[in-house]
Amino acid sequence: QVQLVESGGGLVQPGGSLRLSCTASGSILSINTVGWYRQTPGKQRELVATVTSEGSTDYADSVKGRFTIARDNAKNTVYLQMNSLKFEDTAVYYCNADEIIDTAGLGYYNYWGQGTRVTVSS
Repeated sequence: QVQLVESGGGLVQPGGSLRLSCTASGSILSINTVGWYRQTPGKQRELVATVTSEGSTDYADSVKGRFTIARDNAKNTVYLQMNSLKFEDTAVYYCNADEIIDTAGLGYYNYWGQGTRVTVSS
């Protein structure tokens, strides 16, 4: 069974940094595009950043220049480095893989992790 597990969230002061990790566990053959999303109460989940299997990245305007997404395919892990954090970055952050193929050839589509909470507060 494939799982996506996020980690690295926590409490940080404005201007601080955090690095989130999203690790896929199980017998993974390949992972396609992975995205980081965030959600606050009463709001829709919003896309923060994506990285394709080839390493191409894209960012929401609100995080450009502050956040960096990167992946380590050997570790089946995608990172989100968050710098210069602002109050409005407070949210639960989720990772999503649009396609995961395991070694048995089974596909997992639009696959979500359980989320990790980030709180930016003084």
